[in-house]
Amino acid sequence: MKKLIFLWMMLVAVGLRCYGDNKVTFTAAAPDAVAVGDQFRLSYTVTSQDVRDFRVPSINDFEVLMGPTRSTQSSVQIINGKTTSSRSVTFTYILLAKKEGEYTLPGASITADGNQMVSNSVKIKVLPADQAATGGNGTQGGGSRASSGTSISSNDLFITATVNKTSVYEQEAFLLTYKIYTLVDLRGFDNVKLPDFKGFHSQEVELPTNRKWGLEHYKGRNYQTTVYRQFVLFPQQNGELTIDAARFDASVAKMVQVDDPFEAFFNGGSNYIELKKSLFTPKLTVNVKPLPDGKPDDFSGGVGDFNLSSTINSKEIKTNDAVTLRIIISGTGNHKLISTPEVQFPEDFEVYDPKVDNQSRLTSEGMSGNQVIEYLAIPRNAGTYKIPPVRFSYFDIKSHSYKTLTTEAYELHVEKGTGGGNTAQSVANFTNKEDLKILNEDIRFIKQNEVTLAPKGKFFYDSGSYWLWYIIPGVAFILFFIIYRKQIAANANVAKVRTKKANKVAVKRLKLAGKLLAESKKEAFYDEVLKALWGYVSDKLSIPVSRLSKDNVEEELRKYGVDEALINEFITTLNNCEFARFAPGDANQAMDKVYADALEVISKMENSIKH
Repeated sequence: MKKLIFLWMMLVAVGLRCYGDNKVTFTAAAPDAVAVGDQFRLSYTVTSQDVRDFRVPSINDFEVLMGPTRSTQSSVQIINGKTTSSRSVTFTYILLAKKEGEYTLPGASITADGNQMVSNSVKIKVLPADQAATGGNGTQGGGSRASSGTSISSNDLFITATVNKTSVYEQEAFLLTYKIYTLVDLRGFDNVKLPDFKGFHSQEVELPTNRKWGLEHYKGRNYQTTVYRQFVLFPQQNGELTIDAARFDASVAKMVQVDDPFEAFFNGGSNYIELKKSLFTPKLTVNVKPLPDGKPDDFSGGVGDFNLSSTINSKEIKTNDAVTLRIIISGTGNHKLISTPEVQFPEDFEVYDPKVDNQSRLTSEGMSGNQVIEYLAIPRNAGTYKIPPVRFSYFDIKSHSYKTLTTEAYELHVEKGTGGGNTAQSVANFTNKEDLKILNEDIRFIKQNEVTLAPKGKFFYDSGSYWLWYIIPGVAFILFFIIYRKQIAANANVAKVRTKKANKVAVKRLKLAGKLLAESKKEAFYDEVLKALWGYVSDKLSIPVSRLSKDNVEEELRKYGVDEALINEFITTLNNCEFARFAPGDANQAMDKVYADALEVISKMENSIKH
């Protein structure tokens, strides 16, 4: 009986642990965009099964084909000894979009666990019907159909390149976007060749790992679209600058009718074939205007919209104590291309190079955030000193004029200190200098003791032993140099050393990738494999990674006598690694394949590249 009571108490405790911490939520979900004539699903989910009085506001803008239907879901998970439970109820409607426009469905209400709750509202954009759609099946996705046959037309799949500004000033940031429009089953890209952005400083925008696809009406058709790549460009010169065309070699799975009756029976009358198509974006021209005349003498090169502020750690200090002046440049613009403002410290101060910390993020208007610049100085003599205001001049995009910002001036009162104070610690925190010397301790007093003289000929200086200490190391060095001169010459060739060690470095990176694979760390695994592949060819070909592209890698590998098939295999491995992270299906299986392919292609490449 006691065992039964104990078991019952344990079950109650587990139940309380499962459900006590779960907060009840009530959410609504629907697609962001649909087309006229499309059917779509509107669902309301509450994370409790003790529910009643479910009420939905009127849905007059859409035709209700079915609903609400009720379904329940339950699950229990035990992870690291912690038990979690999930119980929910979902109410689902099937609606039909009747009229083009943008609509908002207010939140529904429900009573869950005795509490009245209201869901979030839902915004739905209804697009025009697809002009080329056939039939009235109302399939979700806009009813758009690709052209029939075993070819892919330019209307079935294409990529656009657009800029948010076509007329800018030098150093003014603008956004370049590559966007995919498709009516077909796009599996990925075998090769992507982007322009080199000559005349621009470029920075790529980091997009979410899981691409979000949505419906968009474009030139009479309803396409599934997603942003593929985005770059923020800063023009470095004025005039008409051209962004060259980009090339995307796409791989598409397309359904075709099957003539064989047996195959048609098992595959439902159709089959999928893989098709290749090269997509090209048009060239873009951007008009870059020069910055107006009349630049201030202290112009920093900044273009954008900025603010300036400053702080100082103390105005009452002692000699040999550190003073830290912090300048903060905040706003949006070309933060990384701005010159550091100059601070005029008094002559009696020992000044160190400023430390710059960029606390900014990339946006469509440029870098947005703060640039924090710290100046460290050490007063050596007592007195009253002034630090004049710091000036910062930039070109303001909004007013199309130059602006000069200034900080406040600081008056420092320096008293005589007893020693080094906190100098050593402050400098250690600020810089890596290790040779700091404190004045008044640089020169030591001469020792004034009597010196005992020795008779001539008894000094070590100019004796036979003295000269042997010079001759023996000299002869040993010459012999060492003769024996190892070839190795010294080889080590002097940095590129050659990198080439020899390329395989070791790549193997080391792949070992780390193997650990990440075992830990199922998907993003870190793919990043490490890409570093191994790009780093290997960078070392082997003696080309910096920043200057590598798939095109120039192909050309250089041909020069080194690498087989065309092996070159294609290397490029394919790169592409597979880039797209595997986004591909649906078994992530572990994809990671295993990428890892095995990378090991194999590096091994083959090591035996093929001739130096």
